[in-house]
Amino acid sequence: MEAVISVDNLAVILDGKAVLKKISFTVNTGEIAGIIGPNGAGKTTLFRALLGLVPLHAGTIKILGVPPHRIKEVRRRIGYMPQNQSFERRFPLSVADVVAMGLLSPESLLRPTGDCRERVAAALKSVGMEKYGVRPFQELSGGEQQRILLARSLVRNPTLLLLDEPTSGLDFPAQQQFYEMLLRLRRERDLTVLLISHDLLSVASVADTLICINRTMHVHGHPGEVMQSPGLKEAYRCQFDLLRQTGRAEESER
Repeated sequence: MEAVISVDNLAVILDGKAVLKKISFTVNTGEIAGIIGPNGAGKTTLFRALLGLVPLHAGTIKILGVPPHRIKEVRRRIGYMPQNQSFERRFPLSVADVVAMGLLSPESLLRPTGDCRERVAAALKSVGMEKYGVRPFQELSGGEQQRILLARSLVRNPTLLLLDEPTSGLDFPAQQQFYEMLLRLRRERDLTVLLISHDLLSVASVADTLICINRTMHVHGHPGEVMQSPGLKEAYRCQFDLLRQTGRAEESER
């Protein structure tokens, strides 16, 4: 299988601190790969490194065959759904407006052109929201808003999706609906998906492979193997140990 994303011995240093080190993995064509790890593990920084938004201290990345500094060459083939999106309530946006933002680019002078309406309509239909185009985005439920943001990431017909905590804030039924939709879209659009998730069980149920990091690589493999691996416990224990040490320090100060 062809590697859509290849990361070899990646290290990232920000503000003099090692945020990531010794990260290596591949994501092959058509796979859904989940990145898991405790809070502060560097998961979002890993996404930013893939997109060329932070410098690499060491190692190499290839995404759709190019290194991050050449990401412009393949940008149109990548759909990105960042974490915790919000929009100014005093500037009301319709659902169609939000999806159309996925077509904006410096190359088009920040103005979507050509078949914008058709692309927006097709993206909304793909997530089952074709009747919501004129609705104010802010009036939608959390689950509906996540569908619209996913439609925005699909509006350019990408081959690779990068999703950062796409089910954050959703209740369990809404999470399940989102992941079922993602499986359908992967099949219908021949997508490769890399997603960050805090929900181990939900992402393990849909992913072909899991990548567990906590600033460094702990375990990478089939979900069944990862969920039973000592490396998973080690990655999350690091966070618990830190919380325990912080609690002890606060008690001693009292």
